[in-house]
Amino acid sequence: MTQQTLIFAHRGASGTYPENTMDAYKAAAEAGADGLEVDVQLSKDGVPVLIHDETVNRTTNGDGWVKDLTYEELQTMDAGSWFHDDFSHATIPSLEELLIWLRGQSLQLNIELKTGIVDYPGIENAVIELIKQYDLIDRVILSSFNHYSLVTVRQLHPTIETAILFMEGLYEPWNYAKTVGAQSLHCSLPVAVPKLLMAAAEADTPVRPFTVNERSHMKALFQAKCAAIMTDWPEQALQVRQEITKTS
Repeated sequence: MTQQTLIFAHRGASGTYPENTMDAYKAAAEAGADGLEVDVQLSKDGVPVLIHDETVNRTTNGDGWVKDLTYEELQTMDAGSWFHDDFSHATIPSLEELLIWLRGQSLQLNIELKTGIVDYPGIENAVIELIKQYDLIDRVILSSFNHYSLVTVRQLHPTIETAILFMEGLYEPWNYAKTVGAQSLHCSLPVAVPKLLMAAAEADTPVRPFTVNERSHMKALFQAKCAAIMTDWPEQALQVRQEITKTS
């Protein structure tokens, strides 16, 4: 029996909660998501923190580059009011805060290493050491648009799952992924055409497209039985998956 397509909440349940906050992660768990997708960067003092942009400007009341701010400075920022006043209590979580909470959950975790614009020396090791500390290696996927980071991950750890992030129509990306020691393909939604999904399945390579927010796209990917989808709306995705399960 083919395993059903998993639902990863993109930056948490970011359609209904401020992205990359504990509120968004907990809401995804309560909705019944199978996993979370989060973004990790390093504070000035080397703490892995969960935020998508390289600056804090869009998603907090602060200003500046994540790399130039200490963890203590980042903690003082309001990371929720930009989304809605109800979330003025939200802060930028550390990766460790998430992992401590995750130990009591059954969720899988996709951590995107945000090394495409800012070079964060040592970020791969810092992230892996935390994952090992909380005994979550078997539940974590590390992905990045910077495939040099994935090579570093493989050098540091022999088995943790890694995935190449890409947005173009790469030729036989399952073969390319092997050259950087990666096992999975995380492609943008337009790239996840049936031809790619079928060929990747034949190559026994999981595909997890992002960001899948339209019900019609969810339905098509569930029916294609790809490994997982990344969505801002895990609640809707669960409804669509249940509808398909009932009719199949």
